[in-house]
Amino acid sequence: MTIELTDVTVIGGVDTHKHTHYAAAIDDHGRLLGHHEFPATGPGYDALRSWMRSYGSLASIGVESTGSFGAALARELTRSGEHVIEVNRPNRIARRMDGKSDRLDAEQIARAVLGETSTAVPKSKSGAIEVIRTLRVARSGAVKARTQAFNALFGVMIGAPSPLRDELVDLTKRTLVNRCLHLRPEAENLLSLASDPARLHLAGTKLALRDLARRWKVLDDEAKRLTTQIADLVNATAPALVALHGVGVEVAAQFLVTVGDNANRIKNEAAFAKLCGVAPQPASSGRTTGRHRLSRSGDRAANSALYIVAIVRMRRHEPTLAYVERRSAEGRTKREIIRCLKRYIAREIYANLPQIST
Repeated sequence: MTIELTDVTVIGGVDTHKHTHYAAAIDDHGRLLGHHEFPATGPGYDALRSWMRSYGSLASIGVESTGSFGAALARELTRSGEHVIEVNRPNRIARRMDGKSDRLDAEQIARAVLGETSTAVPKSKSGAIEVIRTLRVARSGAVKARTQAFNALFGVMIGAPSPLRDELVDLTKRTLVNRCLHLRPEAENLLSLASDPARLHLAGTKLALRDLARRWKVLDDEAKRLTTQIADLVNATAPALVALHGVGVEVAAQFLVTVGDNANRIKNEAAFAKLCGVAPQPASSGRTTGRHRLSRSGDRAANSALYIVAIVRMRRHEPTLAYVERRSAEGRTKREIIRCLKRYIAREIYANLPQIST
């Protein structure tokens, strides 16, 4: 009996790279239908989708690295109405037995979707929260570079000639930078002072300090500007989240980035707690039953944000203070109480996330 293409249920898998994506298609019985390489461009994404659909009814597509090389592909496939699954953990047993190639990786990605070992819906990366994420990345780079610039400035100042060093060594950080901004070397062309080592040393040090101070100032202005833009976007996107006790703009921004623009991909508050690494995991075996251990998985930055909220509330939030007192009377340690608080806070955070669907 001939099987019509329309009767075939197709599951796709895509191994993503910088310039090309390698795709494989299998049916719902795990039989390989075909494999092909496509360019990582807009027309290439359309060709990949059409190629998979040529085998039958396309049920879902597994995409590797949806946060980097596969981000644009996942976004375009979702816009086209396809069901995209995030697959970021390769089957190591299959890789050890069968080897590694683009074709094999794409096929294993499709099989991970078929076997439902990968079920996560990727972030849409196409809305205000994605903008918040990119701005935070830019600001993080500016802050790190600003720190490096000041460390270099401080190191040059410590080794400066004594008259200059004595003038600057006791100044506070910002005052030191402002003073260095107004330093005037004897000559901009240091070669003109080559015959006088002392004057050359002083002029060269002033020149280095001034340029490092200018660099610090530019990076400081950039970081402040980005901070303001992030705060405006977070307040506009998630006002209910920012209004929670202990949740400031930075903490709220982290929760938003963890969830993404399509918050509806997180099915319930238990899934959000697992995503943040605060869901207890069963650890029973043999005669030991009912035992749980602390989760070490999930987004550790979100876990850290929950910890910050818990610490703030333990200091000046009456309901939390009453809870801590009651649990302490029961013999719980501070560490155990914080673990419980993080789970409760995760529930509250989830209830106040903006339900953006893109």
